[in-house]
Amino acid sequence: MIKPVGQFMNAAVEAARLRETASSRSASRVVAENDAESPAPASTPASRMAGQGAPIDSARIASIKQAIASGNYPVDPGKIAEKMLDLDLPLRQH
Repeated sequence: MIKPVGQFMNAAVEAARLRETASSRSASRVVAENDAESPAPASTPASRMAGQGAPIDSARIASIKQAIASGNYPVDPGKIAEKMLDLDLPLRQH
């Protein structure tokens, strides 16, 4: 049986959270170990943005999940195929 898309999304979101948690724990240990050895590096906009993680619009995700669950999410196979080709063939002219 094929699992609904929502189950994959939930698993993907949970996996990302686990990776982020593990990464932040690891980074905290490294920072704690290195604090005694050297001064903290200067904070840059890029490092601040990286520390915040990926921007996730939870409300948008919830609305898409609801639309999929109710069967009201429009799927255009042509658009999907076009985007897949764009990823594989970036130099391709339309």
